[in-house]
Amino acid sequence: MGQLTDWLAAHAEQLDASNDLAESVLPVLAGAQVLAAGVPQEHGGAGGDVRDAIAAIANVAEQSVTAAFVFWGQRCFIEFMLQSPNRALAERRLPGLLAGTHAGASGLSNAMKFLSGIEQLQISGARQSDGLLVDGSLAWVTNLRKGGFAAAAAVAPTDGAPPVIVAFDSHAPGVQRNDDLDLIALRGSNTASVRLTQVAIASADIISDNAPVWLPQVRPAFLGMQCGLSIGLARASLARAEAISVGSRNQLTPRVAALQTALEQAVDTLLSGVHDGRFQSQAPAMFRLRIQLAELVQQALMLELQAMGGRAYLSAEQQGFARRWRESSFIPIVTPSLTQLQSALAQFDAAKAAAAA
Repeated sequence: MGQLTDWLAAHAEQLDASNDLAESVLPVLAGAQVLAAGVPQEHGGAGGDVRDAIAAIANVAEQSVTAAFVFWGQRCFIEFMLQSPNRALAERRLPGLLAGTHAGASGLSNAMKFLSGIEQLQISGARQSDGLLVDGSLAWVTNLRKGGFAAAAAVAPTDGAPPVIVAFDSHAPGVQRNDDLDLIALRGSNTASVRLTQVAIASADIISDNAPVWLPQVRPAFLGMQCGLSIGLARASLARAEAISVGSRNQLTPRVAALQTALEQAVDTLLSGVHDGRFQSQAPAMFRLRIQLAELVQQALMLELQAMGGRAYLSAEQQGFARRWRESSFIPIVTPSLTQLQSALAQFDAAKAAAAA
């Protein structure tokens, strides 16, 4: 992890501001062997469980949310393979994914919103003798390496059967990766949209043939690892605020300590819920935790800003603050966004109240 930390510290600003190093992120992560965190040893991993993956993503996010976002996309795709009943698919794809020679992208943001009743699926598929012929698009996907990638997507069959989860490859006929999105930050994350036109998906590349059943099982890992972005960024900002405040007259030290305690309590709740499985059936509790962590990020950045004072507006005094401020603006809008989660919670509360009436 030491060499990875040094590399991220040296390149965090560049990763945020440009795509010059976008193709380097995944190989660097793989070289540090962090992609194997939480992957069972029998599948080529380092052992442990998804809690280890969350911790690893959080560690990377302390240095660079761009790199952590790529890490999240790759590790989500790995998790989809681990939790797929299609064991042949997992055995075929996992070695390259863990080695970082094959990029994996989580195109399931649309599916997660669909599961919560927020959005309709954006990809449809007609049955073929050996799989599906799919059409549609994914508006925002990260880790779409220009040298090639695989991505997961939810497909609504045109015959009315339950939605399925598929994997598709960038080199398949009909797959079009568009130019990188013109982001204000995280520009080295290989984030773009994808268009699928009459793309043939073989049965061998179906991750799950029953998305409504499978998605709730994988959602805690999907959201839990996404929360790693918030955890790492909040820790970095609070550490900086603490370092500035020690011995100063700004009176912020007690507030920083209180927020650090609140953050670690939220982390403990997250890891516990992911481990014991309760978030599979208690999605609202996880939604509220994701919202809480995003709010803690905003509070942490405000404390760092207050600790820095006017120096925060001086280029020579930054030490990463402006980058962290831009990174923090991404946390509330990464899918599912806080607004979408709040909408889903409102629907849940309304349904619960109606049932109790």
